[in-house]
Amino acid sequence: MSDVHSQLALLQTNGVNLSTAELLRYQQLAKLFSLAPKRSPQARLAGSYLTKHKGRGMEFDEARHYQPGDDIRAIDWRVTARTGKTHTKIYREERERPVFLFCDFSPSMMFGTRLLTKSMQVAHICSLISWSAAAHGDKVGALLFNQSQHKEVKPLARKRAVLHICHELMDLHATSHEQVASNEADVQAFADACARLRRLARPGSLVYLLSDFQHLGSAAQQHLSQLSRHCEVRAIIVDDPIEHTLPQTRSIQRVSVSDGINQQRWLLGDRKEEDTYQRWREQQNNAMEQSLKQANISRYHISAGLPLDTQIQGMQQERF
Repeated sequence: MSDVHSQLALLQTNGVNLSTAELLRYQQLAKLFSLAPKRSPQARLAGSYLTKHKGRGMEFDEARHYQPGDDIRAIDWRVTARTGKTHTKIYREERERPVFLFCDFSPSMMFGTRLLTKSMQVAHICSLISWSAAAHGDKVGALLFNQSQHKEVKPLARKRAVLHICHELMDLHATSHEQVASNEADVQAFADACARLRRLARPGSLVYLLSDFQHLGSAAQQHLSQLSRHCEVRAIIVDDPIEHTLPQTRSIQRVSVSDGINQQRWLLGDRKEEDTYQRWREQQNNAMEQSLKQANISRYHISAGLPLDTQIQGMQQERF
């Protein structure tokens, strides 16, 4: 327990309620996080990412034979003199790639058993990515939503964009604790948010989906499949340790659990109960992974039971 308290103190949080200090501290870690693209940016605006398109830019790509219509100012006189044939310099164009964040504050995200609630970890990841984007000079925007409302943050550059997102994170998170879980309503809210995301994320954007994806239905999957055709989409699956295995106990204990609607009794410490629970969780997690894979979305896992700081290194190794 003392270890948890020390970790919470390091993170400057109580694990349940968002504060300005805990979101601002990730500005110090921004350089540890890479936003390097895995595929060529598609946006048409000039920016800091090299594309396969060749034209006017700052990065030299090759010299080729002069063709009618080429800009005479781009003639490579050294190669022309050496070969006796007119050559033109070709540069690789630079494109802008906005970063867009999709943050889920549904009732299932207001849950945690060890360190943070899943919604708190989502806010921390959102802050880290935002600060990293700002440090790189990228524009960053967000769609934050819960069961009953959503907030749209237009992509902006530099520090003011991050501060705006942090403010909206705290504002929406504070009201999300009052939600009552309803599977039908949560599935619809998630699908509606995915539909908004398709409208907001411009082609060529790098989109991060931050959620536990427990309400990923067929409608939402279809929206995300369409989105991934024009944007690079990365799903960050935030989960809690209990969503994989039951807690370990020295003796058999019977406990009551509830999701806000249904109530069950679990037998902790019973091997048969633990195996049944673990198989059930694996089936759910595998189905979710398969749905995201079919939508052509990269998948990464972050636990709410550990500080984000200690998980960054693993994220970088996966080229997160």
